[in-house]
Amino acid sequence: MIGVQPDFKTRPMESTVTVTEAVRGFSGLIDRVIGRGEIAILTRNGKPVARITPERVRRTTGHEMAEFWKTRIPMPPGEAESFAKDLAEIRSSGNRPQRDPWMS
Repeated sequence: MIGVQPDFKTRPMESTVTVTEAVRGFSGLIDRVIGRGEIAILTRNGKPVARITPERVRRTTGHEMAEFWKTRIPMPPGEAESFAKDLAEIRSSGNRPQRDPWMS
């Protein structure tokens, strides 16, 4: 389930877990938080002490990217041409490495 983006349009499910239970099953707890979008409320002696929530993914809009690039120093012409050539080569190769870098 890791990598699945939870649907935050609906209210996420909350579960209450003791700190001891959280320690013993931490990996599974994190899997539920990430995969299902659950919120885990950790308790000690019956009182809430912490909350584990999924991290919300913030997406950047094209307009935000354009504004970001306006503040950057432009590449010198030679560097820009070399970069454009590299990008063209990558695109023409199907964006796949020529060889497996892990194989010797």
